[in-house]
Amino acid sequence: MLSEEKKKQLKKTALALRESTIREISAFGSGHIGGSMSIIDLLTYLYYEEMNIDPNDPKKLSRDRFVCSKGHAGPAVYATLQSKGYFPQEWLSTLNQGGTKLPSHCDMTKTPGIDFTGGSLGQGISAAVGIALGQKLQKLDARTYCVIGDGEAQEGQVYEALETAGAWGLDNLMIFLDNNGQQLDGYVKDIIPQYNLEERYKSFGFEVATINGHDFDEIANVINKAKETKGKPFFVIMNTQKSHGYIPGEGVKSNHSMPISAEVCEKAIEDLKAREEV
Repeated sequence: MLSEEKKKQLKKTALALRESTIREISAFGSGHIGGSMSIIDLLTYLYYEEMNIDPNDPKKLSRDRFVCSKGHAGPAVYATLQSKGYFPQEWLSTLNQGGTKLPSHCDMTKTPGIDFTGGSLGQGISAAVGIALGQKLQKLDARTYCVIGDGEAQEGQVYEALETAGAWGLDNLMIFLDNNGQQLDGYVKDIIPQYNLEERYKSFGFEVATINGHDFDEIANVINKAKETKGKPFFVIMNTQKSHGYIPGEGVKSNHSMPISAEVCEKAIEDLKAREEV
């Protein structure tokens, strides 16, 4: 269990990242708010507590890697990277604009700290498997973390990658399913329902756990469990709320991408801070 002081610190960090993400998207006028906000608690813990990274040496060979296979969550990743010092804060206001280094989807050729270009759904997880294998072959004491969307998990390539990771016993690989129940065109249950998730992923040779993706204790515990697991990769079904923290998008069906005016932005941040009371 994390100490109360540590959880308070993490909540403050996550709140700041949510504010940055909302402002970042508002600067462009619209963007992928839903799937960005749902993974911010995971990003907070990974980047502030867990991952071996160095913003001054973003290509360090021995670093841990993070692959955002659901690349449309780029705004949340950018807010996190900026907060860690990978690039200036001013970049955030250029999201998805001409000449930006922060395109709509994560791009490793443009943004310091991005380990793989995401957005072609299903492909990022395949890259994560290859990266984890490369770390093993080079005998690096490093881990690979990957987040995929529950809508993305309908892609057949996801299951080919999982099958490969399980067969190779990549115990330095940890996959998080952002199980927020929504995708671009609606609710996952109405499009292609996903049944028996734990049994499904266990069948590929993974150790599997289900957690609340907005609970830092549960995130910390499952990561520690994964690090103790030998001979198997680890899969986390991370139950989340799409748009969590952007209150105008919570519980809304069409919250994959939303317009956010300057006025709406300020009101949303004000309401969020009042609700969180960190």
